[in-house]
Amino acid sequence: MSISIHNLPRSSVIYASDLGILRIRVSGNRLFRKNGNKCSGAGSISCSAGARNDDFLPSINQLSDARLIYSVASSMGHNQESHPESHFRVPAIVDALQEMHLTSKFRGSEVIELQNFEPASVDDIASVHARAYVSGLEKAMDQASEKGLIFIDSSGPTYATATTYRESIVAAGAGLALVDSVVAASKISRDPPTGFALIRPPGHHAVPQGPMGFCVFGNVAIAARYAQRVHGLKRVFIIDFDVHHGNGTNDAFYDDPDIFFLSIHQDGSYPGTGKFDEVGSGAGEGTTLNLPLPGGSGDTTMRTVFDEVIVPCAQRFKPDIILVSAGYDGHVLDPLANLQYTTGTYYTLASNIKQLSKELCGGRCVFFLEGGYNLKSLSYSVADTFRALLGDPSLASEFDDPNILYEEPSTKVKQAIQRIKSIHSL
Repeated sequence: MSISIHNLPRSSVIYASDLGILRIRVSGNRLFRKNGNKCSGAGSISCSAGARNDDFLPSINQLSDARLIYSVASSMGHNQESHPESHFRVPAIVDALQEMHLTSKFRGSEVIELQNFEPASVDDIASVHARAYVSGLEKAMDQASEKGLIFIDSSGPTYATATTYRESIVAAGAGLALVDSVVAASKISRDPPTGFALIRPPGHHAVPQGPMGFCVFGNVAIAARYAQRVHGLKRVFIIDFDVHHGNGTNDAFYDDPDIFFLSIHQDGSYPGTGKFDEVGSGAGEGTTLNLPLPGGSGDTTMRTVFDEVIVPCAQRFKPDIILVSAGYDGHVLDPLANLQYTTGTYYTLASNIKQLSKELCGGRCVFFLEGGYNLKSLSYSVADTFRALLGDPSLASEFDDPNILYEEPSTKVKQAIQRIKSIHSL
């Protein structure tokens, strides 16, 4: 599915360079109110760069009983008709979780949904993105309100509505609240709950200077900086299994030795970055790993990649927390790519990542929703991810159809894995 902006008037398109010259408003209605050095309600957008309001965290008893904590930010106002990244995505997941009895209503204390959390502050967002972009996007909401919808980047393309800025900082804040909760739980339990942020817009394509590829703010990147700054978790390991390369996260930490970014994506897919030799620079050389897989790669490929690439990388890096850019557009039914992952692939991957976090970093692990545009495969795959994180058996066989799969390109896959192992001395 593709969308053309070439027939739109120039006035309907705002490019990242335009956003960068705009400045934040100093008056008018805002999303939340400053209260001491905390933020809540509706008012000022200036927040403390320190810890967030502990009043929003689950209690110690709740955290000690939970196996999974999730937050929801559906961004219902951020929507364009017929765009694959639409406001139907998160509600489809939430409906599936309800239907499959995977919410706290059915699972009791095992599952916590964070009902209240603070939006990310400007300082949080600006730990990754240029302040000129952040303030410029807020200002652009006036034009979006007038026109109903604008394009803020021609790549993708990436659109904005009058609510995009507000809903994007709420989405980022949903991820930060999960980091707070998981870290708090890890202080009282050797097996803390895993977090999952069911949020949009997605984030891993958003570069430090602006939006890109359906993404507005880099949710996982913002959480990584937050984990370092607020919780003292110096070494952050990011796994990105979206079918597209997470170029924004890649760029944000390319020279940072304390954040390891590992991306497994389809070779030749959007945005064309993430080559084998993109390994980081300066002090960060060796802490970026990009593995482009040939089209047709599937479950067998991912199992091998996990065992031979992800595990040894993580073991050598010794992270304090693992963050996951969880894109479900590598599913064989997804319309935007050509991999052959199944619902079962995502179950196994989630289960293995959870176990890895228990072995290496006290179980501190948070997933962030990225892509996934077939609503059925997206919702079923996230549901099976929840089952993996809860320790339940997979129900992927009820959805996956092995008859639509074809032989994986094993020779090309083996060559790709051997090449990346050689480059990174694995």
